[in-house]
Amino acid sequence: QVHLVESGGGLVQAGDSLTLSCAASGRAVSSYSMAWFRQAPGTEREFVAAISRSGGDTVYAGSVKGRFTISRVNAKNTVYLQMNSLKSEDTAVYYCAAREFPSIVTTAGSFGAWGQGTQVTVSS
Repeated sequence: QVHLVESGGGLVQAGDSLTLSCAASGRAVSSYSMAWFRQAPGTEREFVAAISRSGGDTVYAGSVKGRFTISRVNAKNTVYLQMNSLKSEDTAVYYCAAREFPSIVTTAGSFGAWGQGTQVTVSS
């Protein structure tokens, strides 16, 4: 089973940029399609972005498309989420998730491994 640890969260101002990292251990991250989800207080966990095993295919939620970029460096066993032009509504705990299948999906229930989350707070 892969173990995931997120980092890079923090407090930023609206319009700023932030890059989250998800470090995998236990198994090679190249075996997994990966995704980022987020959850704000009182809301359900929502899909943010996903990337295929090779990194050749990506999918984004409409609310972040054009502002966020998901990427991966399999040699470093790490997945990233570059977030630009941050808005107050991006405030949430961000989670990294892994799925041991090649296809990209956007439903949280399809992912078998999760990190502990990292808090992102955007002040307006």
